[in-house]
Amino acid sequence: MECAAAWNPLTATVNATAYLQTYEMDLVRPGQPSRRVLIQPRMLDHGYSKNDRLLVGVTDVTDERHHTKLNSMLLAEKAVLLQELQHRVANSLQIIASILLMSARRVQSEESRAHLQDAHGRVMSLAAVQQHLSASSAVDVEVRSYLERLCESLGASMIHDHMRINILVLSDAGRLSPQVSVSVGLIVTELVINCLKHAFPAGEGAITVSFKFFGSQWELSVGDDGIGMPIHPREAKAGLGTSLVDALAAQLGAAVSVTDGLPGTVVSVIQTSRAEVDQVRPV
Repeated sequence: MECAAAWNPLTATVNATAYLQTYEMDLVRPGQPSRRVLIQPRMLDHGYSKNDRLLVGVTDVTDERHHTKLNSMLLAEKAVLLQELQHRVANSLQIIASILLMSARRVQSEESRAHLQDAHGRVMSLAAVQQHLSASSAVDVEVRSYLERLCESLGASMIHDHMRINILVLSDAGRLSPQVSVSVGLIVTELVINCLKHAFPAGEGAITVSFKFFGSQWELSVGDDGIGMPIHPREAKAGLGTSLVDALAAQLGAAVSVTDGLPGTVVSVIQTSRAEVDQVRPV
């Protein structure tokens, strides 16, 4: 029975040339499979004895290390499959968006055309979210670059004159879990679309997307410098976008508030409680 190592840690421990609390080695046995063992050496000093005494604990961790390696391989395979799935979903959404746009051009009814164009914008935005998350694989998402790329995609697909309307992203550095990033991306998409549809009847203005961390909590806000809220906001009819934002915020344990931006409107989504998923990661 021998150790597959360039030097003998037990001898080093006895001679005081090295001190290791625990270490692993391969236990090679002639004619039998090698085993992975965990060694825990301890020098015993009784004071009155002239002889050095060494206490060694040996634990066979072969099966445990095998299962750990197998789990790592399965997780890596899962990450690859997830990335491929996200890529295919993004492509499928873009195809659906193209079909909606073609249908919008063919219909005669202005109301039907408006609904199809609205659906096209939402599908394109969802495709943009999926594309960015696919690029990030299954790891935590860096929120600043994520929001910048998302708003860049929204502006490219929905703003015709970037000299008159622009989107500015102001975000702290930090990371969000993939699950939370999806919901945050969809909330930003709905709020930005709402600004582009209603805030600038003259076709000119600016949208600011802000994300701030407060320890393990966060706050997202989307504001514009447009025409502002209606005189009686409570009487305004809640659309599909508003309902989606409320539902997504509730899933994240967040509250939605709407304030006057003087000028314009600011919609804030503030995390007030811990959701079921771990949300914030340290930078």
